[in-house]
Amino acid sequence: MPSKFTYNEEALENLRIEDASILDRLIDDESFREGNLRKHRGKIDKRITLQEAVSKYVNDGDIVADTGFSYVRTPMQVFFEILRQKKKDLQFIGSPNTNQSYVAWAGCSKYSHNSYIGAEMRGTDRNYSRMVKDGRVKVLSEWSHGSMGLGFKAAQYGAPHIACKQLLGSEMLKYNPFVKLSRDPWSNEPVVLVSALHPDVVFIHCQQADRFGNAKISGPAVNDIALAYACRKVIITCEEVVPELVMRFDTKDTCIPFMIVDAVVELPFGCLPGCCPGYYYWSREWWEWLMRIGLKSDESIGSFLDYWVFNTTDQYSFLEKLMGDLGGLKYLNNLKRLEKAEEYLIEDIGVDFSYEPVIPKTE
Repeated sequence: MPSKFTYNEEALENLRIEDASILDRLIDDESFREGNLRKHRGKIDKRITLQEAVSKYVNDGDIVADTGFSYVRTPMQVFFEILRQKKKDLQFIGSPNTNQSYVAWAGCSKYSHNSYIGAEMRGTDRNYSRMVKDGRVKVLSEWSHGSMGLGFKAAQYGAPHIACKQLLGSEMLKYNPFVKLSRDPWSNEPVVLVSALHPDVVFIHCQQADRFGNAKISGPAVNDIALAYACRKVIITCEEVVPELVMRFDTKDTCIPFMIVDAVVELPFGCLPGCCPGYYYWSREWWEWLMRIGLKSDESIGSFLDYWVFNTTDQYSFLEKLMGDLGGLKYLNNLKRLEKAEEYLIEDIGVDFSYEPVIPKTE
């Protein structure tokens, strides 16, 4: 199938992409605009369940955007539901793209637009590296955090591309079909043109939303506001659905308007085992189990996902399992206290942030 666009030829060769048409949808601004014009702009009740949202809005072959930042305000429970519903041939894009690893291992995603993958101080992701080396994941583009963010920002602004200095001097120029080296027409200095990026679907976890889709994000929004405007399908998940009057009378942090939102999912604890600012801290023990033990081999990650994903049905059964393994209601209450202490919402003197690190029994 012939490609609709002209790409960075050196990147296509280096990434061994023989059929460049697989890249087209991510930068197809025309089809994005056509779909966007068909969206319902009226104020209607958009509340549905997570199972319904994943079933209706995530189609096999879609480009799915990873949101939040690693384990912070990231809709982890959404990705777990994608695994349970066995979606296939997905492309994942995000900065960072922490959740691509286990989604790819489960056979849901075979393509990656790579930025950075890991869990900060918990370590690097050996499973993702193994999947790429074994050819089970095909990398379609390499990005820095900032350059990928500019691609989403260009889409938000309705611009075909953004000119920047990012990636100059970087090897990433040779491994990214969506960027091209050019010249500033005023100074004649080298610049990089970053194409506007339009993923198919994005789930954005917010602290609050109303039934129409107006949503509040407390704390860093990362790329999520730009993604809300850049993506074809936008689903808001939130800790709580509040009356519309809350949005009208307190506009602080209200950053996503209802007109661009397709569905709203009330999903308390939707970020666990990650953290949601203002609500709960992240489960450091769980992430150590994943990074130090779960990702060591195909066998270990299979057992890990069976236990935490395929043998749970929703965020509540996941939470019950987490509390059962780590200390019950006391553990959950401590996650809430740690988050409030971290944000200086309660007295932090005397709040104990220590915990028992996970030590693998074998190397």
